[in-house]
Amino acid sequence: MSSIDSSQSTPKSAANLLLTRASKEGFGSASSWIERRPQTAFAGFLALHFVVWTVLPTLLYANLPLDLIEALTYGREWQLGSDKLPPLPWWLVESMYRAFGVDITYYATAQVTVVIAFALVFATARPMLGATGALLAVLIIDGMHYFQYTAAKFNHDVVQLPFWALAGYAFHAALKRKFLTDWLLLGLAVGAAAWAKYFVVMLVVPYALFLLFDRDARRALATPGPYLALVVAAIVVTPNLVWLFQHHFSTFAYGEARASAVRGWFDHFVHPATFTGSQIFFLIPSFFIASALLFPRPMAHQRFAADPFDRRIVTLIALGPGISAIALLAITGRGAVAMWGYPLWLFLGLWIVMVAAPQLTAERVNRVGIAWALVFVVLAIGFVVNYSVLPLIDHRYRAVFYPGDTLAAALTQRFHAATGQKLSYVVGSMWDGGNLAHYSADQPQPHVLIDGRPSRAPWIDINDLHAKGAMLVWTQTDAEVLPPQFTAIAPGAVVGKPFDLPMRRGFGAAHVGWAILMPQLN
Repeated sequence: MSSIDSSQSTPKSAANLLLTRASKEGFGSASSWIERRPQTAFAGFLALHFVVWTVLPTLLYANLPLDLIEALTYGREWQLGSDKLPPLPWWLVESMYRAFGVDITYYATAQVTVVIAFALVFATARPMLGATGALLAVLIIDGMHYFQYTAAKFNHDVVQLPFWALAGYAFHAALKRKFLTDWLLLGLAVGAAAWAKYFVVMLVVPYALFLLFDRDARRALATPGPYLALVVAAIVVTPNLVWLFQHHFSTFAYGEARASAVRGWFDHFVHPATFTGSQIFFLIPSFFIASALLFPRPMAHQRFAADPFDRRIVTLIALGPGISAIALLAITGRGAVAMWGYPLWLFLGLWIVMVAAPQLTAERVNRVGIAWALVFVVLAIGFVVNYSVLPLIDHRYRAVFYPGDTLAAALTQRFHAATGQKLSYVVGSMWDGGNLAHYSADQPQPHVLIDGRPSRAPWIDINDLHAKGAMLVWTQTDAEVLPPQFTAIAPGAVVGKPFDLPMRRGFGAAHVGWAILMPQLN
C-alpha cells in the first residue's frame, strides 16, 4: 500500500507524494501528452491567447485607438481603395460594427487573425517537426509583441498575418506535394495580402527568386502550378489595381511619406541597421523562450522528418522576407517604420527548432513552456500597468483615453440646437472628426471630410455637404480660429466658443475648437 493510502501518512507526506507524481507523470510526460493529443494542447494555447488579449484591451481601452477610429471612418464608405492604404481591415472592422456594434468584437477580430496565423504556422511545422516541435515553434514567436500587446490596435500590419502565414504554408506544400490546389491557395494568399498591405512585395520577391535559383524548386516552373498562382493572385487584386489606376496611384504617396528620406550615402547603412536593430530588439522575448530549448547544449539531436529541401524552403519562408526588406533599405537608403516588421518573422520559430534540432525531451519542453508563460504574463502585466497605473504617474498622453464619447455628445447636441437637423457631415482630422462621427448618436453615422480636403474623401458630394451642413472640429490649433484648411471648404462657418473635455482616465484635457456650417437649403 502506498504512503498516500496508509493510515499513518500525514497530510504533508501525502502532498509531497502527489507533487512528485505530478512532476513525473504530469510535467514529465508533457511531450508525449502533446504528441498524443496535439489538437487539445494547441487549442488550449490558442484559447488562452485569444481570451487574454481580447479581454485586456476591452477592459482597459476607454476609447477606441486611432487605427480603429480610422478603420470605422474609411470602412463605412466601402471604397475599393484610399489615399492611404488598401481597405481590407477597414471592411472587417465596419462589418463587426454593423453586426455587433460593441468594442470587444474589434479586439476579438484582431486576435482571430493572430490565431489563424498561428494555426497555419503549426500546420506547416507539424509534418516536419511533429506536434511537439510545431507547438514549440509557435510558442517561440508568440514572444513578440506583434501578436498580442500591439495587435489590439487592429490595423493593416495585423491583418497581414494570416495571409502571409497561408502563403508560407501553401508555398511549402506546393513544392513538396505538387498539388495544384496548393498553388491555388498561394495565389489566394498573395492576392488577399495585397488587399491588406502592399508590403506583400517583400514576400513575393524572395519566393520568386527561390523558384528561379533553387535546383529542386525550379522544377515547379515546368508545371502549371506557379502560373496558376500568378493568375489567381492577379484576379484577386484586380479591383484594387483598377482603383489605383483610376486614382493615379495616390496611395503610394502615403508610403513614400512614411519612409524616411535619404540624407546621404551613410543612410544606405544607417537605415537598414536601424530597422534590423528594432527587429532584434522586438525578438528578444522570443530568443529568451528559444534559449530554454537550446541551452544547455543538447548531447543528442532530434531526427525530424524534414529533408534538405524542406530545410531550404523553411529557411526561405522564415528569413527571406526579412532579408528582402533589409536589402531594399540598403539599396534605396530609405528608412522604414519598425512596425512594418509585423509579418516578417512568422516562421522564425519553425526555423530555430528545425536547425538547432535539440532532442525534445520532456525537460526541455517543460522549460520552454515555463519561459513562454513568463513572457506571456510579463507582457500582460505590462499592458495592465501601462493603461491603469502609469496614467496616474507619468501624465503621458494616451489616445485610448481621449474623450470621444463626450466630444460627440456635446457637438452633436450643438448641431441639433443650431440647425434642427441630424448631423450628416463632419469636417476634421482623422482623429477628431473620426471620434465625433463614430460616437455620435445620429444614425447613419456622419461622413468625415478628412482634414477638410476633398481629395482625402472623394466619396463625399461637396454640394450635399453644403446643403445639409456640417460640424467642424479641431483640437491641435487655436480653438478660437477656424483652421485655414477648413475655410475653403466651409466658407461662412460660424465658430463657437471653445471648451475643454477631461480625458476619460488620468490627467489632461482636450481643448476643443468647433464651428457649424449651416445647411444651405434651397
